[in-house]
Amino acid sequence: MLKKINVFRKGMMNLLTKNIGISSPPGSLANKPFKKVLVIRPNHRLGNQLLISSLIQEIENTFENCEIDLFLKGNVGKIIYSNYPSVTGFICLPKDHFKKIGNYLSSWVKLRNKKYDLVINTVPESSSGRLATRFANSTYKIYDPEILTGRAVPKDYFHIAKKPVYNLREQTGVSFSKPIPKLNLKLTDAEIAKGKVLLQDLFNNQKETIAFFTFATGGKCYSKSWWHETYQFLKEEFQGEFNLLEILPKENVSQIDFKAKTFYSEDLREIPAVIENTSIFIAADSGVMHLASCTNTPVVGLFSVTDSKVYGPYGASNIAINPFTNKEALKTQIPVLLKKPLSSLYQN
Repeated sequence: MLKKINVFRKGMMNLLTKNIGISSPPGSLANKPFKKVLVIRPNHRLGNQLLISSLIQEIENTFENCEIDLFLKGNVGKIIYSNYPSVTGFICLPKDHFKKIGNYLSSWVKLRNKKYDLVINTVPESSSGRLATRFANSTYKIYDPEILTGRAVPKDYFHIAKKPVYNLREQTGVSFSKPIPKLNLKLTDAEIAKGKVLLQDLFNNQKETIAFFTFATGGKCYSKSWWHETYQFLKEEFQGEFNLLEILPKENVSQIDFKAKTFYSEDLREIPAVIENTSIFIAADSGVMHLASCTNTPVVGLFSVTDSKVYGPYGASNIAINPFTNKEALKTQIPVLLKKPLSSLYQN
């Protein structure tokens, strides 16, 4: 019953909020000395909250000594942005707002009572995001217009992490050619060192490590037969020189039936700290793939259901491939990223 009510609620919210909001005109925010900015992303999923880290870094780079508040859902954002000194406040809607209606309403009251210089809605399709942007107390607001009116639309404009950055640049006059900040958790040296120790405890050798994540939600999850074939390739091609490590989800499931060494942690920052110490990370579109994209380890994102132009990993050596339309891509790209020649067994 609650699911049906939620579907109805979302439909009504989209209908009621689709025409809310007009952003400030292009260039109107240039040279503004903003000191308090609110970023709005009321979605509880790990990946969606990680994907606003590019925008937060852009705000830091644009408005000197600016304080940033985040309007989110759930508490995972507090962990993600714990090492961002600029992020000074959180307004978090409860994940189960029907069961915690008091907390839900108090979050909206808190939102209204705070004064901001600028409010940025990151996703135009979010009815809650548009409503929160409208409800927030600020002179300047960016609702995320569907098109840019001042300059030519960049080729990568529709990437969900890059689009709000470009929209902010449209308002501030910052060049579109400037590199977009990559996703970043701002892991500390101590966290990375701990990840290295955890990895050494697992293998107790000096080999480098290939890490992968076999789980994903819904149709994004590849079959066991596909993953078994891929794991067999990794074993035959690389196990002599590399350790093979499967990162497990909280559901404790494995598409290769736990045939490789595994790692899981309830500490959300320990997982990327371990990945930071590996040589490559392979995963389908998922929150953990975006978590890995926050590290300096090359990420191979597997995309056959969702659009890599919207959700694909970017920056550094990160790539997105469709293993069904290009069946050899995985086997050819992994050696390139590892800087290892492919053996004759798998060469054409």
